[in-house]
Amino acid sequence: MEELYHLYCADCIKKLKDFPENTFDMIFADPPYMLSNGGISCQNGHVVSVNKGDWDESKGFKEDFKFHKKWLAACQRVLKQNGTLWVSGTYHSIFQCGFAMQLLGYHILNDISWFKPNASPNMSCRYFTASHETLIWARKNKKSRHYFNYDAMKDGDFPKDFIKKPHAQMRSVWAIGTPTPSEKQFGKHPTQKPVELLERIILASTKENDLILDPFMGSGTTGVAAMKLERQFVGIEKNPEFIALADRRIFDAYQHKENKL
Repeated sequence: MEELYHLYCADCIKKLKDFPENTFDMIFADPPYMLSNGGISCQNGHVVSVNKGDWDESKGFKEDFKFHKKWLAACQRVLKQNGTLWVSGTYHSIFQCGFAMQLLGYHILNDISWFKPNASPNMSCRYFTASHETLIWARKNKKSRHYFNYDAMKDGDFPKDFIKKPHAQMRSVWAIGTPTPSEKQFGKHPTQKPVELLERIILASTKENDLILDPFMGSGTTGVAAMKLERQFVGIEKNPEFIALADRRIFDAYQHKENKL
């Protein structure tokens, strides 16, 4: 088990310095969106604060951009030459990340619109209801030869995604719901991603036994999907409570996988 996943409670920019260049086959990053600004949102039919914690507070445009550029540069160094990076975000962060990626020499392959059919309503009734997030998929640079599992995306079984037609090319809009209650049995994270989303990402861009990194691991969804799909995983997270939550979830996924063998 120890060879399959390693979790580190640390600042990712500092911790990534400990890894050699060209270590990881794929990186999935869900960095802070910098939207904890005192606003309100809807959760399970109730009005709640959008504040996630100090880690999600904006420090101003210039400092936020500097932060995104730093962690993206750190990830680029440890990404294998033919590896790819996925970055998730909303308009609060994704455009800064995309611009920083281009400045650093990443080559953007696709932007994916993750449509949430069960998204929460807009409580202020003054804006369109936010029902999607954007994912940027990029390779290390233009000289890279990235891996794409075209057959799995075209002919795979995605019964919950009403946009995906059987045996048709996978489009850049994915209909995937938010995390199910079973995915929160060990605890909750305020920005938790559904396992179904990470399974699709990992299946599309990695092979079995590839090494995957999540530098903003949160509750460990990337690690859960990695265990289910027989990939190796490294997760970095600053919050010790989230580290403990991720460890419980990933170990449970590992045990389920072993019991099926």
